Amino acid sequence: MSTLARPDAFDWTLVRSFLLVLEAGSLTAAARRHGLHQPTLSRHVAELEAQLGAPLFERTGRGVRATPVALAMADAARQMRSASQALSQAVAARRESLSGTVRLATSEVAAFYLLPEVLVTLQQAEPGIQVELVVSNTVSNLLAREADIAVRMVRPAQATLVARQLAELPIVPCAHRDYLARHGTPQRPEDLARHRLIGFDQDDTILRGFARMGLPLGREAFALRCDNQLAASALLAAGAGIGFAARYALPLLPGVVPILPQIAIPPMPCWLAVHRELRGSALVRRVWEHLAEAIPQVLARRELRSPVPD
Repeated sequence: MSTLARPDAFDWTLVRSFLLVLEAGSLTAAARRHGLHQPTLSRHVAELEAQLGAPLFERTGRGVRATPVALAMADAARQMRSASQALSQAVAARRESLSGTVRLATSEVAAFYLLPEVLVTLQQAEPGIQVELVVSNTVSNLLAREADIAVRMVRPAQATLVARQLAELPIVPCAHRDYLARHGTPQRPEDLARHRLIGFDQDDTILRGFARMGLPLGREAFALRCDNQLAASALLAAGAGIGFAARYALPLLPGVVPILPQIAIPPMPCWLAVHRELRGSALVRRVWEHLAEAIPQVLARRELRSPVPD
């Protein structure tokens, strides 16, 4: 029985090292020419010789001399190298030519204040990818294919979804400097009861937060009530009163500054989610990878630009 390894058992890494040594004439020259370690090349050649059951090189004072077995397999090895290069080029070309549409769901605030920068860099990196941005504060059902990917502030509960938490988003009480100049800056949480507050209409999240702080305020404590967070942000920017906002949005609300740093509001988690089956799509996976990398980068830049508490 032949001791030669099956052709499909050859490790391309070993064959590549064999070619480098063959063409350079010595282990030292091959290592120097290609920026590799000589012991690594020597080990690869020895492993390939063990697989073949025959020596490939004879050591000489000036380097190595190819054996008949090495010369016989040289052309086939070069064909393997050409095929490997062609495969790499095909993969690179495929990556460069990704095209198609990905449907991305997110909340109003994230769509307005967070994702524009992220999607600009995606378009620059992948001009062939089109994005349909689904803006809604209701959690889109990825299982029903209402979206391909979702950026959400709650953890997806479905077991068939792949999810990754990207960040914790601080929420801060804040107001425009013009409002604070007119009405003063509150120094303690209980001072808020004497100010014009901006809060939700039907949603009781802020009221429950006040209750946990020992401030049992009622709905009537809000001089301005609105469940639309973009409208609430506009009211803050106009100097209408004191409200609450994600800190990453403040650099995009000129003049709005955080106040009362002693109030510890639980941060919102930022989750990226996709259906497990769609994760196998090269197109969806590329957008997922970009979002996972770019969102934390945008948030980090916003932290550097975020105004300090008054």
